[in-house]
Amino acid sequence: MFDAAVSVVAGLALGLSLAAPPGPMNAVIAEEAVTRGWRAGFFAGLGAMTADACFFALALVGVVAFIQDAPTVRTLMVGVGGVLMLYYAYGAFRDAGSFSDAEPAEGRGFRKAFVLALTNPYQVTWWLTAGVGLLNPTEFSAFGVQLSAANGALTIAGFFAGILVWVAGFPASLRAAGERVDAFGTVVAYASAGVLALFGVLFLRRAAGL
Repeated sequence: MFDAAVSVVAGLALGLSLAAPPGPMNAVIAEEAVTRGWRAGFFAGLGAMTADACFFALALVGVVAFIQDAPTVRTLMVGVGGVLMLYYAYGAFRDAGSFSDAEPAEGRGFRKAFVLALTNPYQVTWWLTAGVGLLNPTEFSAFGVQLSAANGALTIAGFFAGILVWVAGFPASLRAAGERVDAFGTVVAYASAGVLALFGVLFLRRAAGL
């Protein structure tokens, strides 16, 4: 029982290690949450999580490792990701002063985050490093306990539960803060647009080899 609990907690930690760090995905979630409501931010998070599910499936069959060894494919991913981030940054700047909970919440943010996550090379890098714990749990230990292949399904369940906790809690915290501070939503929206623009430029520079 203790080993099973450790496997779940290890999965939660892996999920949070992917979902929580600042970056373009959280910028999208934040921008959707403060401009269109918690549901929009949550569904944007689900879009990113769905992309991770796709990466997990691709990692199982070796496609992620293939991408790592294919510089042309990686460069194309970086370039497309950079263009998308700049496009989304423009939309975020345009919508930063407009707030509405009445707009459809589900589709827009989900599609935006899903497509952006699929072209995000950082996602691939994570799956080749920390993500290996999901594919080979016996290579890791947590709290002094060696993870076992028998509990691998629990580690995977914990991983996606960790992402789900973040994509539900992060936009909720932003909305709660926005209700207490009138200017908070506008500041977050512009900051999210700035983050997306910064990563877009960095990705395009990297694709161009600058």
